[in-house]
Amino acid sequence: MLLTISLFANAQDVQNTNQDQQLRELIKIKKELTNSDKLKEFYKIQLYSGNLNDAEDVKKEFDDEFEISSTIKYETPNYKVWIGNFRTRLEADRAMLQISEVFESAFIIRPGRN
Repeated sequence: MLLTISLFANAQDVQNTNQDQQLRELIKIKKELTNSDKLKEFYKIQLYSGNLNDAEDVKKEFDDEFEISSTIKYETPNYKVWIGNFRTRLEADRAMLQISEVFESAFIIRPGRN
């Protein structure tokens, strides 16, 4: 009976070690996909497209007014001010209601979708 319990405990340790390794592998794959922008299932709002100086001004004005993350993205030949990382179109639409009061030319985009 003691031998059976010992073998069972060892089997559990091996299984847990395998599961831990698989979990680490999955986390590593997700990080790689996220860092490479392969997971682009989200919406953003574009505020501006043009030269860098104006993009920086628009970003600063937005950051002073709102508490949503913003970024400047370069896509030849323009700098673009993108905000948010909305998982659904509904989330983006809700944010757009407030943002469009200040930034009338803002519109919703879905980066990486052709």
